[in-house]
Amino acid sequence: MIPFLSLKDVTALHGAEINEAVSRVVNSGWYLQGEENRKFEEHYAEYIGSRYAIGCANGLDALIWIFRAYIELGVMKPGDEVIVPANTYIATILAITENGLVPVLCEPKLGTLEIDDDKIEQLITPRTKAITVVHLYGRIAISPRIIALCRKYSLKLVEDNAQAHGCVYGPTGQRTGSIGDAAGHSFYPGKNLGALGDGGAVTTDDPALAEAVRTLANYGSQKKYVFRYTGRNSRLDEIQAAVLDVKLRYLEQDNSHRKEVANYYYDNISNPLVSLPERLPDAQNAYHLFPILVAEGKRDELHDYLAENGVGTMIHYPIAPHRQECYAKAAWNTPQLSLPVTEQIAAEELSLPVGPTITPEETATVVDLINRF
Repeated sequence: MIPFLSLKDVTALHGAEINEAVSRVVNSGWYLQGEENRKFEEHYAEYIGSRYAIGCANGLDALIWIFRAYIELGVMKPGDEVIVPANTYIATILAITENGLVPVLCEPKLGTLEIDDDKIEQLITPRTKAITVVHLYGRIAISPRIIALCRKYSLKLVEDNAQAHGCVYGPTGQRTGSIGDAAGHSFYPGKNLGALGDGGAVTTDDPALAEAVRTLANYGSQKKYVFRYTGRNSRLDEIQAAVLDVKLRYLEQDNSHRKEVANYYYDNISNPLVSLPERLPDAQNAYHLFPILVAEGKRDELHDYLAENGVGTMIHYPIAPHRQECYAKAAWNTPQLSLPVTEQIAAEELSLPVGPTITPEETATVVDLINRF
């Protein structure tokens, strides 16, 4: 069996240090908002290249708090529009609608699977307040053109960095999560930097935004029993912070392994039914996932064929957000909304195993099976 991702094996890579960190927290008697959070936030901000990192309960909350903080600070208001890639995981869009903002869905490029920067400007209206980029699959999604559009129209640039810990923006060498005005990060266990449960963070260089996010995620309170905002309880616990601090030390090493696997796929997959996304320089792809597109309605057949031969794969994501029942009656989801590229990706995408524990022999087996399909 070649699993898509074995979390048990991933944890075992650094198991002794993780066990020590967990025991340290358990024995300390301090489980929330303590020294482990302070250390991880400091180290993660330094790694990303931002002034502030604020831990929170999960990646969705991280994005929710960014938009909510902008509303509390008077930068946005309910009814304002946020341009967002149409093919993202639904959490990106949930964060927008949770705050009464309006998502404006932009098609991706089929070659990159990332937001099409040629189609953004035509979607900008006087109500547009932000562009949200999603570094989907671990691939860089920001381009000089997107940055120029944000400057031209005075828009906030929000990064969804849930899948791209360690990805680098080529023109500046900055890590994703430090390029825009603010970024949301997920530490779901299967991420490149994954906790032993849920976890998330916001990074930013803006002190007012950082303060607002931290306050909102702590019931809206800066001082005990004094509440500036109507917030929620969304805090990163000490055990998860300690585990993440251990795994952060090995993130570059683990990402290097992912890149070796991905490069083998690029060099050796040759089935004419399978197309690979545009190959990026190694630094510009953290390879959280390795997506392929399978043509002629063969995606599910390939998925089943690989499963029958002991290879785990996953589909990301079979139903596009605008086709989900929860948004069927949304005012912005009109019958005229046409997103053929997004729907093609939903119908053809299949993710291959690319985690930090897959061996060269297993990688070769995956390629051999794909080429014989």
